[in-house]
Amino acid sequence: MKHVKAMIIKFISTLAVLYVILGLIFDMSFGNVFLISLILGIAAYVIGDLLILPRTNNLIATIADFGLAFFIIWALIESVTTGENSVYPSFIAAISVALFELLFHRYMANNILESKNESGRRIGNLQYQTEASEELAPNHSDVRNTNDNKGNQ
Repeated sequence: MKHVKAMIIKFISTLAVLYVILGLIFDMSFGNVFLISLILGIAAYVIGDLLILPRTNNLIATIADFGLAFFIIWALIESVTTGENSVYPSFIAAISVALFELLFHRYMANNILESKNESGRRIGNLQYQTEASEELAPNHSDVRNTNDNKGNQ
C-alpha cells in the first residue's frame, strides 16, 4: 500500500510540474502531458526509486532520473508533436523533474524503502572498508643484517 501511495504522490507532482512547463509554457495539450507523466512516473519509480536509490545515494539517483526524464520526455514529445524543437522543452522539463526527484528521494528513503535488516546492517548500499596497519615501517629487529652474514661465510 505504501508503494501505491508513493506512486500517486509522484504521478500527481510530476503531472503538475510537467503541465506548468510543457502545457502552460510550451502549449502542449493536457492529454499529451498526462501521457508523458504516466509513462515517466512508472518508469522513474521502478528504475530510479526502487532500483537505483536503494543501491546508491540521492545525488546519483537524481542524476539518473534526470537522464531518464530527459530521454522519455524528448522521445514522447517527438512522437506526439510535429515540427517543433523538442530538445529545449525536454531539457527544461527534465531539470524541473530532477529538482522534484531530489525531494522525493528523501521521502522514499525515510518512509518507503527498507534500509536495514534484522542485524542493523544496511541492505544494498555498497560500503567498502579498508584495512590499515599501525606500522608505517618494518621492524628492523626482525630483519637480519646482510653484512653480518657476509662476514661469517
